[in-house]
Amino acid sequence: MNPKDYPANWKKISAEIRSRSGGRCECFGECGLHNGTDLVDTYNGRCREHHGQFAIFARGKVVLTTAHLCHKTKCARRTHLKAMCNRCHLRYDLPHHIKNARITRLKKAVMGI
Repeated sequence: MNPKDYPANWKKISAEIRSRSGGRCECFGECGLHNGTDLVDTYNGRCREHHGQFAIFARGKVVLTTAHLCHKTKCARRTHLKAMCNRCHLRYDLPHHIKNARITRLKKAVMGI
């Protein structure tokens, strides 16, 4: 994470989003999961992970992060931001990361690196 790529008050914004979530992942399937069929569906399609708890669907403890749904790190619009557990955030961003990695590889190939 390069701080120059984020709003100057990103730490405050991110804390606000995570607070809004009540410490729980706000993913409703954006990651490709949580379609209402996770085990016993008492969460109405929302991810069941809670910050600091041992993960239900992964190993280790859950880390709640702030995801840019628009993939624009300078964006500070609260409607474009969601608190997501590390698992959902990584899954949500995967296509974006794959695209950026491909572009980086092509640039390096052109530059002969």
